[in-house]
Amino acid sequence: MAVTKSNMTIRIDPELKKEASSLFKSLGLDLSTATGIFYRQALRCHGLPFDVKADEPNAVTYAAMEEAEQMLKDPNTRKFSSIDELFAELNA
Repeated sequence: MAVTKSNMTIRIDPELKKEASSLFKSLGLDLSTATGIFYRQALRCHGLPFDVKADEPNAVTYAAMEEAEQMLKDPNTRKFSSIDELFAELNA
């Protein structure tokens, strides 16, 4: 029994398509086959076949965010009074 297939059109960033196509080609797949695999895995998992979550900032980022909050609350904690002072120290 012949299996019929239907067409699907999607909009995708050209660079993303190019990179994905190159990756799948290195795996011996074309975009259509890779897309079919994605759908089969989604059906198998009853959802996306990977975790979807926001990246959690690390401790250094949290510390920088806290420092920025403190600097906004207390202008006396600011180390630089101008952008020129900041760049002068960065270039030192």
